[in-house]
Amino acid sequence: MTFFRVWAPRARRVDLVLRRDERHALDGPDEMGWFSGNVEGAGPGDDYAYSLDGGEPRPDPRSPWQPDGVHGPSRLVDHSSFTWSDGAWRGGVALADAVVYELHVDTFSPEATYDGVISRLDHLVDLGVTTVELLPVVEYPGRWGWGYDGVDLYAPKSGDGGPEGLKRLVDACHGRGLSVIIDVVYNHLGPSGNYLGLYGPYFTDRYGTPWGEAVNLDGPDSDPVREFVVDNALMWLRDYHADGLRLDAVHAIVDTSATHILEELAGRVDELEAELGLPKFLIAESDLNDPRIVADREVGGYGMDAQWSDDFHHALHAHLTGERAGYYADFGSVGQLAKSLRQAFVYDGSYSPHRRRRHGRTPAGIPPTRFLGYLQNHDQIGNRAHGERSSALLSDGLLKVAAAIVVLGPSVPMLFQGEEWGASTPFLYFTDHDDPELGKAVTEGRRREFASFGWDPADVPDPQDPETFRRSKLDWDETAEPRHADLLDWHKRLIALRRSTQELVGEAGADVHVDFDEAGRWVVLGRGPVTVACNLGGERATISIPPGDVVLSSVDEPVVGDGRAVLPPESVIVVRTP
Repeated sequence: MTFFRVWAPRARRVDLVLRRDERHALDGPDEMGWFSGNVEGAGPGDDYAYSLDGGEPRPDPRSPWQPDGVHGPSRLVDHSSFTWSDGAWRGGVALADAVVYELHVDTFSPEATYDGVISRLDHLVDLGVTTVELLPVVEYPGRWGWGYDGVDLYAPKSGDGGPEGLKRLVDACHGRGLSVIIDVVYNHLGPSGNYLGLYGPYFTDRYGTPWGEAVNLDGPDSDPVREFVVDNALMWLRDYHADGLRLDAVHAIVDTSATHILEELAGRVDELEAELGLPKFLIAESDLNDPRIVADREVGGYGMDAQWSDDFHHALHAHLTGERAGYYADFGSVGQLAKSLRQAFVYDGSYSPHRRRRHGRTPAGIPPTRFLGYLQNHDQIGNRAHGERSSALLSDGLLKVAAAIVVLGPSVPMLFQGEEWGASTPFLYFTDHDDPELGKAVTEGRRREFASFGWDPADVPDPQDPETFRRSKLDWDETAEPRHADLLDWHKRLIALRRSTQELVGEAGADVHVDFDEAGRWVVLGRGPVTVACNLGGERATISIPPGDVVLSSVDEPVVGDGRAVLPPESVIVVRTP
């Protein structure tokens, strides 16, 4: 016997359709629009769907598994049946001490599955990262995609290995000492296979998002929608043993409730953490430059444990590449890079030329470890017309400089898959929509989007072309080539230095000193006994540094002495004071 429950306030009758042809009428609706009932003979592995008022059976909004894709029936899953081996897992390193590695399951390994990721975990352990961040793992239309157009938010992608495969991956990560973050999307759902609107007012026309209908979090009948979101987050942390979640584009979540959905979610995660006796954390993506996102709930914040630091990325990328199109128009100086190292937000209430208004608010008092710093991520690569990585835009010297700033900087460092060896493969935007009209719309919309960056729409690869996906898969054979092996070794040494130096991790690393010279194009980052001296320009630079030993250098024989370093163009040294 299995208990079924579904929220369908727009229906007068709901039938459970079991194994495709058995119909069982559910009781309801109750005063909140819920239908429910026990069904004899139903159990794990059985397919089921719901018929609303005699209509065509549709997947469960909370479907735990969609083995036949977004349009097929749901399948029952018994989460207690999986044999976990991570009973001794205590949560890994704290987020403030972490080195995060973002990866996309379908392009990370040749197998394009959760098990394929497992086969490469030893590489990540050897690299020295502590935490794996998975791009969205939920069921979305087609064979491949980024996952941000998911429609079955409770169901791990069946083509990647389904619920069992994802659990194997998390279990294997924990077995190697790696924490796991799952990327979740609560600001919108994809258009194809999205049946939630048939069940109830999951969406609202009072607000909009760039990607589709906004989720109804503060309007009439929004309580069950909020419950849908919170229960989903708790499921990943409880049933799949994830250590944390990364919340996509929270700036696109509109919630005027007295308790914002992010604050509610943070409180519920704290309760789960206490119940399990294991640390769990939430990381937000936000372009609001609003410190309330990561401020403690006790002082009026939302209580996210950290957020991505786009200002740091933009400042670093714009200066190193010289790009000024789109939002990069707001960045480019060494001074902005220095400011982002000191406080994450470059725009803290100052005027943004790109937005043509003041933007942001000071993050004073917020620890730097509540921000993730990075040179690359899936968005900043994949939202380029040709998906170029930094390795296609910068010299190896500047790649090493940037890596030193990211890994030894005050924020929690994050790498994107393949960055550690300067992967030459692009990471493009790709989709596999089976609806021809939708596929055409995605292709045309993508090309229009790039016009603001000055890219020729005709040169933009078609997201629907299978070759676009295939080109984005990592080439692991590159790691044995001299140039790539050298970059890989550089990243390993940087990460080892960070993790072995107490003053560079956690709250101990909050003391940050930054010097820079705009004309000379150099910046010096000081953190405790470690000084990172960077020449970002094309001319030799003489830089004042404290006395100490050179523990890392991107050039063979740096000239150091008398309190100064003479650095060749595009180079970096790391000095440790006894």
